[in-house]
Amino acid sequence: MAHLFNRNILLGVSGGIAAYKAAELIRQLQEHGANVRVVMTPGAQAFITPLTLQALSGHPVHTELLDEEAEKGMGHIELARWADLLLIAPATANVIARLSGGRAEDLLSTVALACPAPLMLAPAMNQQMWKNAGTAVNIETLAQRGAHIVGPETGEQACGDIGPGRMETPAMIAAAAASVFDTGLLAGKRVVITAGPTREALDPVRYLSNHSSGKMGYALAQAAVDAGAVTTLVSGPVNLKAPEQAGLVNVESAQQMLKACLDLTPDCDIFIACAAVADYRPAVIEQQKIKKGAEELQLTFLRNPDIVATISGLQPRPFTVGFAAETTGVIDYAKDKMQRKGLDMIVANDVSDQAIGFNSDNNAATAIWSGGEKALPCASKANIAAQIIGLIAGQISEPG
Repeated sequence: MAHLFNRNILLGVSGGIAAYKAAELIRQLQEHGANVRVVMTPGAQAFITPLTLQALSGHPVHTELLDEEAEKGMGHIELARWADLLLIAPATANVIARLSGGRAEDLLSTVALACPAPLMLAPAMNQQMWKNAGTAVNIETLAQRGAHIVGPETGEQACGDIGPGRMETPAMIAAAAASVFDTGLLAGKRVVITAGPTREALDPVRYLSNHSSGKMGYALAQAAVDAGAVTTLVSGPVNLKAPEQAGLVNVESAQQMLKACLDLTPDCDIFIACAAVADYRPAVIEQQKIKKGAEELQLTFLRNPDIVATISGLQPRPFTVGFAAETTGVIDYAKDKMQRKGLDMIVANDVSDQAIGFNSDNNAATAIWSGGEKALPCASKANIAAQIIGLIAGQISEPG
């Protein structure tokens, strides 16, 4: 079943009588599992109040281009990065024309220009306006740019006319929004993804770990599921819920993670090593809690197995993707790592930037493969994950 579990849907509501249907649309999107935030044009506020949509969405409604409450005073950029899908419903003839022309005159049109996520429009207008040649050209232009168009319906309109132009029903719009993420790019493929940190025990109560939240790996799992893959997560300790359609293997240490991966990869087509695996582990795990005593404590560490290099070295082996989370020289290090470990693709990101590093909901990265690379500008991790899965699908579909 199509779903929007944990997807970030930015709902744009423009000034038409169908704006009242936005209330039901929010409910439908939430029933599909989506997180919903709302942007309203001034015209929309004449038909339905921001307070109504705030109460339903559970978030403040955004109406102003320059938002003093925004984290950096750049509300439109923050909203654009947050969204996994920008859905405008109703989309009036005026909004459609402005989007077609690339104009940024208010918050909604500016967000649309700045948003890297897919755009979906649910047109709503008088039947003659819908039939107008200018509207037809604008719709065709947006469709050619990749916008998803839902509706309109044909029927009786608020003005008394009968014809095409009624906004599609909220249930149909929500279903269409969910279908955006069901790509089928990896239909029938088996994917194993590692995620989160590992914990290397020092004694029964202490361990060494890192700041990885697992959000990127879990977003990749959702994207792989959406692409039709049979997906298994091998996850270190995180506070996240795995996609319902994905298998989950919980592990703690690097050695446990390697064993789980080796058990799964014989039947695997694609292996994505997104986990932040500890490079070293204590040589001795004390059986009792280490007591505070001496001014100095010396520990000896052993090098952990290199999981992604081990999987890449198998014969036969799956299409193997690594991650390079670095603070300096990110691209150069990533290219060297890809070559040293025999990877098919590597995703490099700068974790020194707190806006996109560990625990952030956003990310920016560069995907690198033999003969090519692609920058993935800052967006939600779900958006970045979908792009990475798309790039992987493109690579495995190429002959040879």
